[in-house]
Amino acid sequence: MSEIDLETARKVAHLSRIAVEDDKLPALAQDLSRILTFMEQLNEVDVDGVEPMTSVTPMRLKRRQDGVTDGDMQAKILSNAPDAREGFFAVPKVVE
Repeated sequence: MSEIDLETARKVAHLSRIAVEDDKLPALAQDLSRILTFMEQLNEVDVDGVEPMTSVTPMRLKRRQDGVTDGDMQAKILSNAPDAREGFFAVPKVVE
């Protein structure tokens, strides 16, 4: 069984950028220890011959023909722009 001490829990919280008060560290350490214990239990399961799956129900992704469209809609696209110049979107200057 893996046991996480308070310093390790503090370090994990710091690396995760989570502010944890000192009085909450024992609970965090206990939760992390339970997670590691459960992971150790999962490692004991024999999964030889079991195919990885992405869903519990068998289904295939819908496929579509990958084809080139005509594109050439620059004028139609730029018609929605509040400010277009020389065939491009015009935006305010950000860096001075």
